[in-house]
Amino acid sequence: MFTGLIEHLGTVSAIELDSGGCTLTISDASPILGDCHIGDSIAVNGACLTVTKLNALEQGGWFQVWLANETLERTDLGERIVGDQLNLERAMAPHVRFGGHFVQGHVDDTATLISITPDGDSLRLLFHLNEATPTRPSLLPYLIPKGYVTIDGTSLTLTEVDDEKRTFGIMLIQHTQEKITLSKKKIGAKVNIEVDMVGKYVEKSVSAALSGSGSGEAHAHWKELIERVVEEVLAKKGIPA
Repeated sequence: MFTGLIEHLGTVSAIELDSGGCTLTISDASPILGDCHIGDSIAVNGACLTVTKLNALEQGGWFQVWLANETLERTDLGERIVGDQLNLERAMAPHVRFGGHFVQGHVDDTATLISITPDGDSLRLLFHLNEATPTRPSLLPYLIPKGYVTIDGTSLTLTEVDDEKRTFGIMLIQHTQEKITLSKKKIGAKVNIEVDMVGKYVEKSVSAALSGSGSGEAHAHWKELIERVVEEVLAKKGIPA
């Protein structure tokens, strides 16, 4: 589990490809390697990856992670090149203050950066979501203004959502611009998106209850709640139920 608060920017120093995926070496990472061990999880641009090798002293501290083909297809990591910077966050420790939101490090899909607009010292960024497919349902139901979204591993607040245009926007204050890679991306760049997992659970629970596939008690509860809301709306309009 992660918070979406980026700890450090690492640098891609090597990429080794093979038919099953690739090995990524990330250098300049010593600030997050002091308590890191092989087998630990680190979110790399928002994707939860397992450390397979590390050396906290060479090349400013480096570690390696394995990217399976599923990860390469689901995220933007397959497009990274040597020299690129990456957002890094260690798995959340139980004793730390929780300042972001619940982030699993399971990237749902990518989105495309379509505009960057200065607003004082801040930047407004607008993104376009991919079209939904049978294997990748639309993420729009989980995006609401003032809700949360994770972009390249960074916990951000949504400032706007347009369901018809399939777009959503966020704002980066000056402090955040300096701490993450997002402010350095160009128009047309892909970013990794993870939506709020709480919204996923709520949708599944409600859908199950309404379809009758959930427990009988849950279905009855939701049915009663919906009937009460409908009756209240009709009463306000003077329509007999």
